[in-house]
Amino acid sequence: LNAAPGRAPRQQIRFLPAPAPGGGGAVELVATRVPVLADHPLVRGPRFRKLKIGAGHRLDVKSSGVFVLGIGHGNKLLTDLYNCHLTKVYTVGGLFGKATDDFSDTGNLVEKTTFDHITREKLERILAVIQGTNQKALLMYSNIDMKTQEAYELAVKGLIRPMGKSPPIITAVRCLQFALPEFQLEIHCLHETQQYLRKMVHEIGLELKSSAVCTQVRRIRDGVFTVDDALLRTQWNLQSIQEAIRNCQLKVETELEKTL
Repeated sequence: LNAAPGRAPRQQIRFLPAPAPGGGGAVELVATRVPVLADHPLVRGPRFRKLKIGAGHRLDVKSSGVFVLGIGHGNKLLTDLYNCHLTKVYTVGGLFGKATDDFSDTGNLVEKTTFDHITREKLERILAVIQGTNQKALLMYSNIDMKTQEAYELAVKGLIRPMGKSPPIITAVRCLQFALPEFQLEIHCLHETQQYLRKMVHEIGLELKSSAVCTQVRRIRDGVFTVDDALLRTQWNLQSIQEAIRNCQLKVETELEKTL
């Protein structure tokens, strides 16, 4: 912001001495427009000394993907979006055959197990059970009578979600890739943490009479924001940020109007 072109300094009228038209060394006062020195960068210093930036749903150091920030007045919109309890989507990588103390592939090894008996069908059966169990929890924490017209209209719009505190809820999960010992899941969830997703991979391994560690957690959607909206590190400049704010503003306003 400070490197961007600044506005022109204010002007003021000063009466400065100037040679009189008749010559002869006479001097007269002439009204002249001059810049206000108080506006000069060397006098006032940088225009921006602090900027209020708020973080949305956080990512831990072992995760990657979409991370939403609010700048200035955008912090209020960020809070409103947070109160919408929007669904987040992750791609989670897993590796069968070993277990660690923190459920990630970089943790301290606890045990090794066989995994030859695992098939994609068995994995998808476990995922179906997880989704079914969480679907019941979603309905319970949403506090909506499922026999009402309101519930039907919310279901059609995809707005059934807990509007208060609740445990982590998996709204959908599917297997994207399966090539023993590796696999990749797509998980739609609410109120989760990245460590919860790693533990979920560990528990899937146990359900399949084996063990598993998480190799990757990547958030590909956070509410209305997707990886297509995200800025790469090389794009962290004023022009790209301004353009991203303009492009996302309508998305945010539409979602808030629909939900709140």
